[in-house]
Amino acid sequence: MTSIAAYGGLLLISFLAATFFPAQSEIMLTGLLVAGDFSVVLLVIVASIGNTLGSVVNWVIGLQVERFKHKRWFPATPAQLDRAAGWYHRWGRWSLLLSWAPFIGDPLTLAAGILREPLGSFLILVAIAKTVRYIVVAALTLGILQL
Repeated sequence: MTSIAAYGGLLLISFLAATFFPAQSEIMLTGLLVAGDFSVVLLVIVASIGNTLGSVVNWVIGLQVERFKHKRWFPATPAQLDRAAGWYHRWGRWSLLLSWAPFIGDPLTLAAGILREPLGSFLILVAIAKTVRYIVVAALTLGILQL
């Protein structure tokens, strides 16, 4: 696999994984790390950028929720939206530090858009959460961190 294909594929799968598409960026990241042919730092950066940008898509959809929520393709159920809004109301923007988490992360980023979180603070918190997750995945994969 060429470097461009590897990094581009990781960017794409990380982007999709942050939306409501069923994609597993951690699996691709782990495979590329195990291959050992790529920069660990660059892999983490690329995955983090892709995943953060995917979350921005959720945020934008959240801004337009009234226009889209009745569409068949809309990515969240009313129950998911209610749960995410509850977390968001309770913890505010700091709940975005959980945007990396399965099942609640994507609805949280959607709720941030619905509740009009400013893009700047959204990007900072989501980028921190996503990057820390990929650092932990890389550290576990490379044996730097053990559970």
